[in-house]
Amino acid sequence: MEEIRLEDVVQMRKTHPCGSDRWTVIRIGADIKIKCLGCGRIVMLDRETFVKRRKKVLEQGPVPEQETLRQMLRQE
Repeated sequence: MEEIRLEDVVQMRKTHPCGSDRWTVIRIGADIKIKCLGCGRIVMLDRETFVKRRKKVLEQGPVPEQETLRQMLRQE
């Protein structure tokens, strides 16, 4: 399963009524909150629904600081 990061820009399978199919991830947890890049509408989906409706990741968000710290500790 592909990692979901904050600020990922994803393409969903169906277009939003505004005509855009590009969304950015603004919250991660048990539910995923996404924001339409066309009109700014915010939608919250459970993780399973989000993964099913996502077509592909267009741009990955930045690597979380915790992940970077873990990688640095492994290299030492």
